[in-house]
Amino acid sequence: MNFSVLTLTFIAINIDFFIMLIFLLQQFSTIKVMIGYALAVFALLLVGFVVGNVLGKFLPEWILGILGLLPIYMAFKDDDDEAASTVSKSTIYTVFVTYLSVCTGCVLSIFVPVLIGKSWLEFGEASLYLLCLTVLIVLLAKAVESSHWVQSLIEKHGEILMKICYVLIGIYVLFDSGLIAHLIKLL
Repeated sequence: MNFSVLTLTFIAINIDFFIMLIFLLQQFSTIKVMIGYALAVFALLLVGFVVGNVLGKFLPEWILGILGLLPIYMAFKDDDDEAASTVSKSTIYTVFVTYLSVCTGCVLSIFVPVLIGKSWLEFGEASLYLLCLTVLIVLLAKAVESSHWVQSLIEKHGEILMKICYVLIGIYVLFDSGLIAHLIKLL
């Protein structure tokens, strides 16, 4: 498992959720936000892993490298996803549903190519690693929630940073899958 790619992937996906996370932390307890966020991340990671393994069983890895185009597409796609209403039965449920409404498309389009062909052990390692990153992101958001400078920086440059991360992840998948090497051999 390439932890630098996992880190870059996680950051890219969660940059646009970071602002929402700050908002949620202003309304709800840190531990409940953390639990809802971690459950949502794990749920989407599991779906991405299962989809990636199913595709990996039927298609050669180099063909699946085409999925590397998904993160690149996400970088250039204009979408104005809005979070679901935060009125719900519980804080954990609110955070869970909010994350799913904001990040499901991105998470699946990014993690499916990254998780193709990975074993259950690698999935477990990735899950534990991303759980740690989730906790760190919540703690970071809690630490900066009152900083106007940080909020301004994310509002001004967060989208471009996210897009750069998506492109880098897509390029990694194209090369790591062997697709580029296969295409070069064909030429």
